[in-house]
Amino acid sequence: MTQLNPIRVLLVDDHMVVRSGLSTVLSVFDDLKLVGEAGDGEEAVRLCERLQPDVILMDLLMPKMDGVTAIKSIKARWPQIQIIALTSFKEKEYVEGALKAGANGYLLKDVSAEELVNAIRRAVAGQPSLSPEAARVLMKNVSEPALPHQEMTGRELEILALMVEGLSNNEIAERLIVSQSTVKFHVSNILSKLGVTGRTEAVALAVKHHLVK
Repeated sequence: MTQLNPIRVLLVDDHMVVRSGLSTVLSVFDDLKLVGEAGDGEEAVRLCERLQPDVILMDLLMPKMDGVTAIKSIKARWPQIQIIALTSFKEKEYVEGALKAGANGYLLKDVSAEELVNAIRRAVAGQPSLSPEAARVLMKNVSEPALPHQEMTGRELEILALMVEGLSNNEIAERLIVSQSTVKFHVSNILSKLGVTGRTEAVALAVKHHLVK
């Protein structure tokens, strides 16, 4: 099916020089039309209301509202808009965060102009585009399922270790010199990440999988 009208593209990046470079690339292709630019996620959401682009090239680390949050917000309101994360980061948390939020592409900023333009065209057709680095991250996750502790912060693992020792929230707070509410917050996160409903299950899982020393 041929695209009769130019593909309407919105650029979202907090660096003006990046937007300028991308704008130059897009201007070379007759089937692409730059309809707007945003310097942060909040502005991107506002522009989507007015411009209704076909495809968004979305940076991930930006002030006010980051890219992942913006992707979630935009896809919730306008699911027909296709979003390609265009970033400098290839770490697992960024790749997974963007794709889970609803992006159908993940490219690094060193991508060639031809690869970027082809990704935009594929996005309109509902086809995903992944940089080789992003694809490797996803393949590694398939071949090496993540253990629960790989999702935890250092502080959460520290508190989990104290839970294994049998300390109460109050005792953990005294040991770490933090408030009980802070400990309660971390314990809640730990239970959620382990997929359990209580401390006993969390401790049992921690011991079984050697999650803490």
